[in-house]
Amino acid sequence: MLRIDGSKGEGGGQMVRTALALSTLTGRPFHITHIRAGRHQAGLKAQHLKAIEALQAICGAQVTALKLGAKTFTFQPGPVQPGQYFFDIGTAGSISLLLQALLPPLLFSSGPTTLRLRGGTCGKWQPAVEYTREVLLPYLSNFADIELTIKRRGYYPKGGGDVSVRIQPRSSSWKEAGQLPPYSLTEREPPSQIAGIAFAADALAVRQVAERIADAACAELQIWNCPVDISTAYGPAHNPGAGITLRATVNCSGAGIPLSLGADALGERGKPAETVGSEAAQQLNRALRSGDPVDPHLADQLAPYLALIPGSRMKVSHPTGHLLSNMAMAEYFLPVRFEPKEAIWEVNRIN
Repeated sequence: MLRIDGSKGEGGGQMVRTALALSTLTGRPFHITHIRAGRHQAGLKAQHLKAIEALQAICGAQVTALKLGAKTFTFQPGPVQPGQYFFDIGTAGSISLLLQALLPPLLFSSGPTTLRLRGGTCGKWQPAVEYTREVLLPYLSNFADIELTIKRRGYYPKGGGDVSVRIQPRSSSWKEAGQLPPYSLTEREPPSQIAGIAFAADALAVRQVAERIADAACAELQIWNCPVDISTAYGPAHNPGAGITLRATVNCSGAGIPLSLGADALGERGKPAETVGSEAAQQLNRALRSGDPVDPHLADQLAPYLALIPGSRMKVSHPTGHLLSNMAMAEYFLPVRFEPKEAIWEVNRIN
């Protein structure tokens, strides 16, 4: 059984989610201690419990010492069972963060799966569901056909978002992923276009919140001399909320297809709509100016998938704590090492 010290790396919930995902994917059990030791309130939070409960339903995992605030637990996965599942995270718990734990094993299950997820579609310290759909999922298309549909957005604090995810794996074994062409994310061209969506609850339409967010973002993105198209959307919600997700399409020389860098920002009480749009645009501008083919948050999320294909390479000039933690988790569960060569991280197979 693998033994993991949860205080290492960024010392937060990312280590728990990635360990759960890779354990269920590979069938390797683990025991983790010092959970979220790097956070003000250590131990498991409700959203981590929901990820564990969801994976218990999907693979029949045996879990010991599981409770809110637990600083240690043991997880022993069983075989993944594709099918139809409904998980209610409760209030505005993050749907995107739950998907980080569920997607890796379901991409390599023996059949199609449909997830119906209820919770928050955007919030602090989490990618918006739009970011997951528009930026992350295209990078996973070699593993499975994935269709994510946002039926209703859910904002903090009441949540109530409703998302459907359909997954049709291309292979039933993660070991076959090693036969795929490696990711080569080391060079890219300037953006060929920038797109996005500014969204808000129906109650904010009278103040044109989504339009103001979109206009502010557009104004700051003109520096790239490419088409900028940001749509707007309103919808029913349990409480007011707003946000924006941006996507810059770039050509990566080693990828063979146009890929994306992304950014998002969240509306909050007292924050002008124009500030929300500006924040997202500035975040995307920083990522584009870096020259890296991926934005920092995308790099974090891609690491476990790169680890499935030795020989993969990714340029990240300023690795985050989440990225380092995800690479460390991949090295626990998979026979690989991430080795840095200047700003390029390469996945190498080990015996």
